[in-house]
Amino acid sequence: MNDDRILRVLEEMRDLQRQHLANYQDALRNQQESIRLQQAGLKRVRIALVLATVVLFLAVGVLVMLLLRAAARFP
Repeated sequence: MNDDRILRVLEEMRDLQRQHLANYQDALRNQQESIRLQQAGLKRVRIALVLATVVLFLAVGVLVMLLLRAAARFP
């Protein structure tokens, strides 16, 4: 192989490595964004679960109170 051919091959390898690095950086940014979105979604789910639990306890409490009142009317 002559020097020009070797130089071209080395330049192609360098360019491919640069492109690979750029693609890897893009993939890493996408993964970080995905993790951020998943964490935000998980936060919303936790809030919804807390609110649903509070509503459930309140509903059960009201139901118990109504049952106790109804039971007190019938001695």
